[in-house]
Amino acid sequence: MNDPSQFVESAIARLRAEVPGNAIVAASGGIDSTVAAVLAQRALGPRARAIFVDTGLLRQGEVETVSALFREAHLEFEVVPAADRFLGSLEGVVDPEEKRRRIGSAFIRLFEAEAARHATDRLIQGTIAPDWIESGGSIRDTIKTHHNVGGIPPDSKLRLVEPLRDLYKDEVRAVATFLGVPSPERQPFPGPGLAVRVVGPVQADRVRRARIANAIVEEEIERAVGEQLLDRPWQYFAVLLPVRTVGVLGDNRVHGEAVSVRVVESLDAMTATAAEIPRIVLARIAERITRALHGEVVRVLYDISDKPPATIEWE
Repeated sequence: MNDPSQFVESAIARLRAEVPGNAIVAASGGIDSTVAAVLAQRALGPRARAIFVDTGLLRQGEVETVSALFREAHLEFEVVPAADRFLGSLEGVVDPEEKRRRIGSAFIRLFEAEAARHATDRLIQGTIAPDWIESGGSIRDTIKTHHNVGGIPPDSKLRLVEPLRDLYKDEVRAVATFLGVPSPERQPFPGPGLAVRVVGPVQADRVRRARIANAIVEEEIERAVGEQLLDRPWQYFAVLLPVRTVGVLGDNRVHGEAVSVRVVESLDAMTATAAEIPRIVLARIAERITRALHGEVVRVLYDISDKPPATIEWE
């Protein structure tokens, strides 16, 4: 994509051709789906309705943050609470691919019901090129199934409309800036949410720990950016690990979990480099996480793996 204005013009024309009636838009608050929703409502007006699903796997304050972003972008949207549905679908699941398939299926079943309510079979998604490439949609092997690609049940009657399918993340951000979408540099957050940052079983209490740790990482990295200790990275988050490790609490031995901190630089999400973070920043993160999760998390690690060989998210 060379010219965002030409892309927007052609995308709006394609949306009008592909959607003769109503449509719903899967809007997570990430830059990809937000751009798709803005394009859809510019093309279709009130015939396109953005649906934001509260899966119970979101970051701290995410519902409020995304709702404010959508209002600033002048989007018509609905928040659908569905934590029980998603956590229930993950009960007993530890395999990362199965997690993604279960979440993809839960999203589609919910969107089928929403589509019926809005008298449509069209679902507009913010799928971008890395999603289908990593899901095995090219000559490559499946690296990881993206919930919005390989997680879609084969019996779904929804007709997918994907206006950003051929774009990479940096191109989507250029389109967002052209459209005036708020926070075009907002860091990516995976569609499956904290389910892929809770390695191993996804239980409500483990999601709570991951949410607290993730919020601390975001706050401390943003604080460090404000202090000019580092430039704002591409992505920064915490991962709860399925290991028990020995720690000390006062004079007592405790047996808690471990958290890995991940901070990376990237341009298009196809490759990434682990960022060099000042020791003082990592120390503040570790101290806050172990204090906030008193006895529950006793060890904090820093992930120095690039992509490849690692992926950005752990699952």
